Amino acid sequence: MSTGRGPGAAAVDSLYGGVDSPIAALDEVVKLLATLVFVLAVVLTPPRAVWAFGLYVVVVGSVVVLARLPVRVFTRRLLVETPFVLFAAALPFVGTGPRTEVLGVAVSTTGAWAAWGILAKATLGCATTVVLAWSTPVPDVLRGLERLRVPKLLVAIAGFMVRYLDVVVGELHRLQIARVSRGDDARWLWQGRAVAATAGTMFVRSFERGERVQQAMLSRGFTGTFPSTGPTVQRVRWWPALLWPASAVAVSMLANVVTR
Repeated sequence: MSTGRGPGAAAVDSLYGGVDSPIAALDEVVKLLATLVFVLAVVLTPPRAVWAFGLYVVVVGSVVVLARLPVRVFTRRLLVETPFVLFAAALPFVGTGPRTEVLGVAVSTTGAWAAWGILAKATLGCATTVVLAWSTPVPDVLRGLERLRVPKLLVAIAGFMVRYLDVVVGELHRLQIARVSRGDDARWLWQGRAVAATAGTMFVRSFERGERVQQAMLSRGFTGTFPSTGPTVQRVRWWPALLWPASAVAVSMLANVVTR
């Protein structure tokens, strides 16, 4: 369904699934706390505790099912971690320390464990944020951050980023159309100058637009807090939902004790 707000708007709105589910019905504060605690527990887990990451996969899988998140959408959104995968793939070959031979290639044992840790933790972290974005509208996330007493300046920056992403993407789309309509097809190295000029123009226009928006908001008495743009939805608090991140904390603590 088109909203008529430009290509960037669809990119932001598509993050939220809009599907009724037990996860979507939870209070945004509960979901934010659960995501934060679970990610911290995963990060603090030693990479050599492989069994712990297996339990984390079971937890994330159950939450994905409860959120009614389609597997195809879930796996497609996990592609955002591709840079981490590429970085981790190089560690076994450039790492130091003892080396072992795998399929005739000598790899670093330390680098292999580091690569496994980065890949496992990045995947689990991305998975939890994908579930959060699927089950929680962006305004609810911002409102939850305010309720958690996150500094208003950080919440305002995040709000601006979300609100004007469609504007910036739309401006970039128009600049690309203007360049192509003049016969430019930036697929070759010697056409990089046109791409660089587009990037520079994009930066200047975004900066000028930001100044105009700031002056307009200050003239209207902006105090640093965005007004509510819609009715507040009464959601279920269901604090027992924090049991799954609490179980992740217990697993992380046990893994740290066992691997000492």
